[in-house]
Amino acid sequence: MSIDVRTLNEVEPRPRRVAIGTFDGVHLGHRQVIEGNETVLTFEPHPLVVIHHDAAPKILTPLPMMARILEGIGVEEMVLIEFDAQFAQRSAEDFVRRILIEKLGATHVSVGENFRFGHKAQGDPAYLQSFGEFETRVVPLVEEDDEIVSSTQIRGLVAAGEVSRAAHLLGYPFTMAGAVQHGDKRGRELGFPTANLVPGENDAVPGHGVYAALTNGVPSAVNVGVRPTFVTGRGVLVESYLIDWSGDLYDQEVEIAFLERLRGEKRYDSAEALIEQMERDVQRAREICAAADAGRR
Repeated sequence: MSIDVRTLNEVEPRPRRVAIGTFDGVHLGHRQVIEGNETVLTFEPHPLVVIHHDAAPKILTPLPMMARILEGIGVEEMVLIEFDAQFAQRSAEDFVRRILIEKLGATHVSVGENFRFGHKAQGDPAYLQSFGEFETRVVPLVEEDDEIVSSTQIRGLVAAGEVSRAAHLLGYPFTMAGAVQHGDKRGRELGFPTANLVPGENDAVPGHGVYAALTNGVPSAVNVGVRPTFVTGRGVLVESYLIDWSGDLYDQEVEIAFLERLRGEKRYDSAEALIEQMERDVQRAREICAAADAGRR
């Protein structure tokens, strides 16, 4: 079974169990809201891009990745609402009657306790519960280690390089995806050819440093940053050295799943010193990836 991804205009009303939210990251809290629902109703772009652009968050899971994660947890249908200035003016009542009842045919609606909707966030879970056309399930916020699990918290962890903690709250390793770009071949000259991703402007990116990761499932040592040992004039790059692997990944899509931060990014006095450090990084990344693989068995 593959998930059916549709825009709101493409769906026909039928009895649906619907989970509603932005669900960026599809983290442990989101999964409690989604559980038991075959349809996820979400928004593209993130509502803050329209409502308060300067406060718009970096995205943990672009839509294609979100769809794959949702499919993996049993969701059958993802319905996308195009969130624009016009949609932002819809009243809470209009959202419920026109979209949930008339357009989707919702019989059950599931939301988190902090869900707000409608013009100026007039609607809340209690308002949903006032409608008799569907049953409303309100899911309490999920806590881990006395902290509320939220996309905002996870973005902060990723930005700080705390990818292992982020993975604990996501339920899977934080992952970046994209087509491999041609770089300046610096890694190849040093004996560590890399597959390079250029982060999008709106993508969440781990803090500058070196990480153990899996690139398309292959153990990898990954550098995130600007390569301070060399003057390149380039922006932030995600460079993945696939350990004990050879091949050509240029222009191919890859996914880099970050497991653990090894160290911060540092400027070295010579290429030789950098190579020695990279050899240590690769060995440590190899060990971490092997341990993660053993833990999954």
